[in-house]
Amino acid sequence: MIDPKKPAAGGLAVALGETMKEANGLWFGWSGNKKEAPIREGVHMQPYGKTTLAGIDLNKHQQENYYSGYFNSVLWPTMHDSPELAEFKPEYFETYMQVNKLFAAKLAPMLKEDDVLWIHDFHLAPLAKELREQGCKQQIGFFNHTPFPSPELFEKIPHQRALTEAMLAFDLIGMQVPKDINNFCKHIETQGFGKMVDGGHIDATDRKVKVQDFPIGIDLLSFRSLKPGPDSEWILGKVEKEAQKSRTLLIGAERLDYTKGVPVRLEAFGSLLSNRPDLHGKVTLVQIAAPSRGDIQAYQALIEKTDRLVKEINNQFGNEDWEPVMYINESVNRNALPKLYSMSRVGIVSSVADGMNLVAKEYIAAQNPENPGVPIISKGAGAAAQLHQALLFPSNNRAALAAAYEQALEMPIEERKSRYVPLMRNVEQEDLPHWRNSYLKTLYSMRDSATPEQ
Repeated sequence: MIDPKKPAAGGLAVALGETMKEANGLWFGWSGNKKEAPIREGVHMQPYGKTTLAGIDLNKHQQENYYSGYFNSVLWPTMHDSPELAEFKPEYFETYMQVNKLFAAKLAPMLKEDDVLWIHDFHLAPLAKELREQGCKQQIGFFNHTPFPSPELFEKIPHQRALTEAMLAFDLIGMQVPKDINNFCKHIETQGFGKMVDGGHIDATDRKVKVQDFPIGIDLLSFRSLKPGPDSEWILGKVEKEAQKSRTLLIGAERLDYTKGVPVRLEAFGSLLSNRPDLHGKVTLVQIAAPSRGDIQAYQALIEKTDRLVKEINNQFGNEDWEPVMYINESVNRNALPKLYSMSRVGIVSSVADGMNLVAKEYIAAQNPENPGVPIISKGAGAAAQLHQALLFPSNNRAALAAAYEQALEMPIEERKSRYVPLMRNVEQEDLPHWRNSYLKTLYSMRDSATPEQ
């Protein structure tokens, strides 16, 4: 759940924050408080735009095993094609189920008979099942913001059968792109949970569940309304100084997460500089990567590797006047992003795996139609399934990414403009309101057509 006092750090928090602020609804979830024992009993309510935030506290043990443990150390790496980074401990899953049971017990009494519930992400995959056991008969939808991996990878997760069975308590399961739907449906059929029938439904033992892709977009009006404030002067000043030296900028901006492919991005940039000495002093990679989840071993290793790569590239190729990689390892206010993206000739999304990756769409939205930059997107990102006119490359392929850098830097203005037009059309047409309305229209239509037998 969002904290109104803090800027949203990730794509999910931004997307849901902008969606819920204008909704007459209830946003329920973990408050974010983590103490030795819960500091407040019950549900803490506060206004957030037109909606109401309803948060419950978790104790330190619950937070560590449920969030840092099962979600971030088991589900997150496996869903993002990195099962080798997963850490399986029995207590993780036990606490994960206990917390979902706790959420259901607190939420159920707050629901009205005609409410429609929209549950987000695998933190809460068992929540519908727990609510059903509380007697809730409301229409319940689920949206998975992460990728859904191949069945072979998903089935490496201990207790994956319990997870899948719990998910079949939802009425509608939404995912980002058709590949995710195909992987999920293949898993359902090969593991004997049900079979696919007409209209994108899973025919399970005692009910039907609809599955459909709903690609998420950005809130274009909100993004374009962002104006740099005093808290952004430091980062804009640093980047503008580079631009004023007639250097072409490449930019990457995200949380520092092993799913984002930051090391391969840096290695490819190093390869570019090795192969093209004529670019020395003429290009700068601006890499914004705020550290996150530093209590997890895989993230500690990533921070160390990223720091080392930045230093190696700057020491090998830089000089007193030019630092090839401008590394910003702290959070940057969102109000600075449109300006940073618009100054950059190349926008880089190098995800190993990503549900969508809204940075790709924000970069496009920030471009000048008369002199647009070039987005480079890994095929591991869901955005690649929509943004075909971007330069696409296979994830984790350093040579292909280095070649894409070179192509983007040398791309003529007319080609950049011709690619930009359909890219921007997608950003405009399949924006955040379109995603929200498409999903909720489907969910509400299922409620309105439901029969007692269902």
